[in-house]
Amino acid sequence: MRIMIIPAAVILIGCRCVAITLSFCNSVRHFSKRLAITVTCIFFSMNSKTILITGGTGLIGRVITRQLLERGYKIIILTRNHSALKQAAIHVNLTYAGWDIKNQRIDKDAVLRADHIIHLAGAGVADKRWSKKRKQEIVDSRVKSSSLLVKTLKENENKVKSVISASAIGWYGPDISSLQKEKGFSETDPPSADFLGSTSKRWEESVEPVTHLGKRLVKFRTGIVLSNEGGAFPAFSRPVRFGIVPLLGSGRQIISWIHIDDLAAMYINAIENEKISGTYNAVSPRPVSNKELMTTIARQMKGKFYFTIPVPSFALKLLMGEMSIEVLKSATVSCEKIRSEGFVFRYPSIAEAIKNLCTSR
Repeated sequence: MRIMIIPAAVILIGCRCVAITLSFCNSVRHFSKRLAITVTCIFFSMNSKTILITGGTGLIGRVITRQLLERGYKIIILTRNHSALKQAAIHVNLTYAGWDIKNQRIDKDAVLRADHIIHLAGAGVADKRWSKKRKQEIVDSRVKSSSLLVKTLKENENKVKSVISASAIGWYGPDISSLQKEKGFSETDPPSADFLGSTSKRWEESVEPVTHLGKRLVKFRTGIVLSNEGGAFPAFSRPVRFGIVPLLGSGRQIISWIHIDDLAAMYINAIENEKISGTYNAVSPRPVSNKELMTTIARQMKGKFYFTIPVPSFALKLLMGEMSIEVLKSATVSCEKIRSEGFVFRYPSIAEAIKNLCTSR
């Protein structure tokens, strides 16, 4: 009889232990869930700062906006589009405010609500042929928009801590020697005397006065941005779909490029890392020739089934005019300064970048 009682007791005790364990596990599960919710709320409350973005509807601005919203920031996009001001925002933390660069008018309340400003505004350099009028538009859209921001910050009390401004590697001229090409242009190199060099210089000078107002200023001289949503990559890859790989000029000119996700991460890092200040080249660690870029795209899209077609320099000059200089220019630009700040590239090589773009369409 005792032989039967002992196992029964053991079973009862075991069941009791299981019940206690399950109850404990449920308590831990509920506590963990509450803790996760609490941590998430704390995280978002820490990140609930407001970022004012100019040029927020452009290629770079759209990606930065999405990533900032995912991190819990509030976003105000300055726009000249009156219909955008009236339409409902696609996110609870996204709003639009108006400005008029030509007439130097801006929604001051939007500026006063901002903790940081990301300044991307500027007419597309490669959107149209460079007529005298278009060149003036390219300059004015950058210089006058910066001047309006500076004026508004100067004349109104505000809480803006930093201004993160776009610039371009057009600041630099063509590669001038094998030694310079090996090292790459650095942020201390002087501007080129050509159109994009002088434009970039005026662009950077126009936003510089915010430093006299006590604002931290970061300027990113941006290379060729690779993205599926616009810019150079769709244009590069379009003929490759048909197995045609155009090589521009000699095909040996160096292109300093950057993946859109790395560029967006760079801007967000500049907001969150107060140690970052001054000018940085926003390019990948491994610039490539036009030929290497195009054949990498071709191999990813078509395998071995493609053929190259040289496009002579004179044909590009006839088609594009003065802008062809930039297409044919070799510019090797270094990113060592931003890397020395601890920034890690997600797509350091062209093969990794193209693979991501081709597989994420």
